[in-house]
Amino acid sequence: MKGNVIIFLFICSALLFSGCSIDDDEPNFHFTALEITAAELPESFELNRTYRISFTYVLPDGCTYFERPDVTTADTTVRNVVAIGVVRTDDEACTQAIVEGEGFFNFSVIYNEPYTFRFFQGEDSNGEAQFLEVIVPLE
Repeated sequence: MKGNVIIFLFICSALLFSGCSIDDDEPNFHFTALEITAAELPESFELNRTYRISFTYVLPDGCTYFERPDVTTADTTVRNVVAIGVVRTDDEACTQAIVEGEGFFNFSVIYNEPYTFRFFQGEDSNGEAQFLEVIVPLE
């Protein structure tokens, strides 16, 4: 029993002197939508084929990192594409440099209709989402 008390006191003093708090459950990041400035798609699709869709996104500062693309179905053949970023909130040495990056996703054609891709480009002055829209017909 005496040994357990000593170990407990050692752990408590280590936490006290290390400056760490076990109550610190605040997140040190948040997610954000990144601006997509360009997209590369084929001139046409073939039914039952899979294509690599590439896009260019903007990182607004040195604390923002690309996480992944988010592709959602808005209608049968309409896809909304958002580049998801992670913003570190605990990094005080962020650069203000704007950097472009490239992302991609694989897309399978399952409908025999033209597909519309809507790439998120940010919001206008009224807070309305703006999209780069690309329509890809089928052969």
